[in-house]
Amino acid sequence: MSQTSGLLDEVQGVVQGHRDGHGFISRDDGGPDIYLPPNEMRAVLHKDSVKARIVRSDRKGRPEGRVLEIIERSAQPIIGRLLQESGVWLVAPEDKRYGQDVLIPRGATGNARAGQVVVVELVEPPALYGQPVGRIAEVLGEVDDPGMEIEIAVRKYSVPHIFSHACLEQAKALPEAVRAQDFAGRIDLTDVPLVTIDGEDARDFDDAVYCEPATLGRGKTAAKGWRLLVAIADVSHYVENGSAIDIDAYDRATSVYFPRRVIPMLPEKLSNGLCSLNPEVDRLCMVCDMLVTQEGAVYAYQFYPAVMWSHARFTYTEVAAILGNTRGPEAIKRKELVPHLLNLHGVYESLLKARQQRGAVDFETTETQIVCDENGRIEKIVPRTRNVAHRLIEEAMLAANVCSAQFIAQSKHAGLFRVHEGPTPEKLETLRAYIKALGLGISLGETPKPGDFQSIAKATQDRPDALQIHAMLLRSMQQAIYTPANSGHFGLAFDAYTHFTSPIRRYPDLLVHRVIKAVLAQSRYQLPVLPIPGEAHAKLARRLEKGRAGKASEAAAKPKKASAENMGWQAAGLHCSANERRADEASRDVEAWLKCKYMYEHLGEEYSGVVTSATSFGLFVTLDAMYVEGLVHITELGGEYFRFDEVRQELRGERTGIRYAIGTRVDIQVSRVDLDGRKIDFRLVQNGLASGPKTLLDRVPAPSRSARGKAGPAPSAAAPSRKAARGKSSTGVAKKAAAKSKAPRKRR
Repeated sequence: MSQTSGLLDEVQGVVQGHRDGHGFISRDDGGPDIYLPPNEMRAVLHKDSVKARIVRSDRKGRPEGRVLEIIERSAQPIIGRLLQESGVWLVAPEDKRYGQDVLIPRGATGNARAGQVVVVELVEPPALYGQPVGRIAEVLGEVDDPGMEIEIAVRKYSVPHIFSHACLEQAKALPEAVRAQDFAGRIDLTDVPLVTIDGEDARDFDDAVYCEPATLGRGKTAAKGWRLLVAIADVSHYVENGSAIDIDAYDRATSVYFPRRVIPMLPEKLSNGLCSLNPEVDRLCMVCDMLVTQEGAVYAYQFYPAVMWSHARFTYTEVAAILGNTRGPEAIKRKELVPHLLNLHGVYESLLKARQQRGAVDFETTETQIVCDENGRIEKIVPRTRNVAHRLIEEAMLAANVCSAQFIAQSKHAGLFRVHEGPTPEKLETLRAYIKALGLGISLGETPKPGDFQSIAKATQDRPDALQIHAMLLRSMQQAIYTPANSGHFGLAFDAYTHFTSPIRRYPDLLVHRVIKAVLAQSRYQLPVLPIPGEAHAKLARRLEKGRAGKASEAAAKPKKASAENMGWQAAGLHCSANERRADEASRDVEAWLKCKYMYEHLGEEYSGVVTSATSFGLFVTLDAMYVEGLVHITELGGEYFRFDEVRQELRGERTGIRYAIGTRVDIQVSRVDLDGRKIDFRLVQNGLASGPKTLLDRVPAPSRSARGKAGPAPSAAAPSRKAARGKSSTGVAKKAAAKSKAPRKRR
C-alpha cells in the first residue's frame, strides 16, 4: 500500500458518509482523507472498510477516489424509521451518513408497525444499481416515546448497555455488605471523619476526603502543613481480574451519562451499593495518604488498603454555603464536621498556590445541565456553576492522581498514564499567526509551556475579545488519552499524571488500583487477555505511533520494539481512549436532540447571543438564556459579500467592513430546526448592526443549508427531530424522509 498521495495510488481506509450523498475515506496510513463522489457511494455504506484508488485531484488539490474493493462490511446495525411507500417497506436511517434507505421484504418486518423506530440487520449490501436489503432485528418503539433518543444513541454508537448473564450472576453472588473477614490486611479508618462531596443528583460515590493540620519534618526544620486523605472505593477487591464482571467492565470502559439516565460500567449492586461510599456504612477503600506543605507541594505520600465509614454525604452547594458562612443554617446542621471542612479548604488554598506556581492552564468555561420533566422533555437548560467546593474536590483528586502516577513510574511497573501532549506544530503555527494578527505583543516559542498559555489568558482576560482569544487557546490543544508511555499532562503541567479516583465509572482507574496493589505486594500485575483494538481505535493508534516515531527521530534512535506486555497496555489504552470518545459522542448526540426538540417549540422567537465560532459558511451563535448553539448561514448576514479570515477567525464584509468574530454579540431569530440532523438555523435580526433597528422577519422556517457540511467546527449542541414526510422516489421506490434529528464535560 502506497504512502504517498500521487494519482493512481491505492489506499485502504474506512468510509465516512456525508448526509449530502458524497463521502470520504479515512485512510489507514494516516494520509489526507479521500473524497468519494455520490456515484462512488452507491455500493458502499458509512463505516465500510474499502480499498480505493486516487484518480484525480479537485481544484484545491484534494484527492478524489474510486472504490476498487470492499474489504469488510461494517457490522454496526442501522437504526431508523420503518415506512411503507407504494406497498414497499423500507427503513429510513436515522443517521443520514448512511445515504440510502434499506428495503425490507414483506416477511422480514416482524411485529414492527409503520412509523416505529427499529434496528435493521443487513442481509444484502448495496450495489451500484440496487438498494441494501435488511430485516428488522429489534423494535425500539414510537419516535415520541420518552427516552427514545437515548435508545437510538446507545445503538447508533454501539454502546454496550446490557450486562451479560454471567456478569449479573456473579454480581448477585457478591455479599450485601462488608464482612468481618474483609478487614484483614487493611487499616481501620472507620473512626476518621471522611466525607463525600458530590452533586445533588449523584448516585455513586467513589471518593471521600479528610484533612487535618500536620507538622512536617522535625526539630528546627519542622513546618506547618496538612495531612490529606483521599479514600477511593476499592472496586478491584470485588472485580477480579478476567472475571465475567471484569470482561463487561472492560467492554464498556466507562459509564455513559445521559440526561435522566446513566449506563453504568458496573452492575448496580456494585456501582450504587457495595462499592459506593454511601454514608454511615462500612466500605472497602484504597487510600492515598498525603502530607502537603503550605505551598501546596506533596511532602510525602503512601498508599494502603483500608476500611472506612463515611460520616456524611455532602453536596457541593451545601459545602460552599458552609464555607461562605460558618454560622449559617447549613453549618449549624453539620456543626461537628465544620472544622474538618475548614481544614479541607486550607489544604485547597495551598494546592491552589502550587497550581498557579507551575502554570497549569485553567480557563473558565460554562458547562450546562439539561433539566427534564417526567416524560423526558426539556424544562430548562441551566449553567453548572463551579463553586469553591467543586474546586476543592478537584484539587484533592488531582493530588491523588499525581501521587498514583509517580508511584507507578518509580516502581518501573507498566500501567496507564493520562497523557495530554502540547499543541501540534500545525496548531501552534495557526495560534502564533492569530496572536500576531491581533497585535497582542506576545510570542510563543518553539516548545511553549502551559504557563505561557495561562499567561496569555491572564493578560487578555479584561479585553473585549477575551472569549475569542481563550477559545483559540483551547482549540490549539490536543485531546488527552490513556497510554503506557508517560509524556506528562500539558494542560495540568504535571510530569506524570494518571486516573486513580473513579474506578466505579472508569476502567483505567481500576487498572491503576490493581497495579498499585501489585507494587505494594511486591508482585507484578498481569493484564487479562484483551481484544485487539478495532476501527474505532485506528486514528488514536496512528497518532500514538506517529508521536513515538517523531520522538525517536529527535533522539536519533529507532523506536524500540514493544514487548508483548507493553503491546497489551497499548491496546488497553487505545480501547479506553476510544470508548471515552464514544461515550462523549453518544451523550452529545442525545443532548443535541433534546435541545433541538426544545428549540422546535421556539421557532420564530428572537434571542440575544454570542458568536462562538466563525467559519467560511457562517457563524455559530450560542444563545444567552438557553445555552443552545445554532448556525447563522453566511447568506443570512445581509446583502454583501463576506470573506473568511482564517488567521483572525472572523467573517468580514467587503463593502461595509463589518466583522463577525468569536465573542461578537448578535440578536437572532430561530428560523429552522432539523431534528434528524441535530441542527438549528438562526437568522440575524439586526442585519449585523449592533444598535440598529430590528428587521421585520417572516416566521416561515428557512430552508436547510447543505453548506453546513463544509469545513469548520461542528456545533457542540444543535437541532430537532425527524419527520415522516417522504420525498421524491428513486429506482421505483420513494427515496428519503425529508427532515433530520447534542453538552460537554471536562475530561482531564
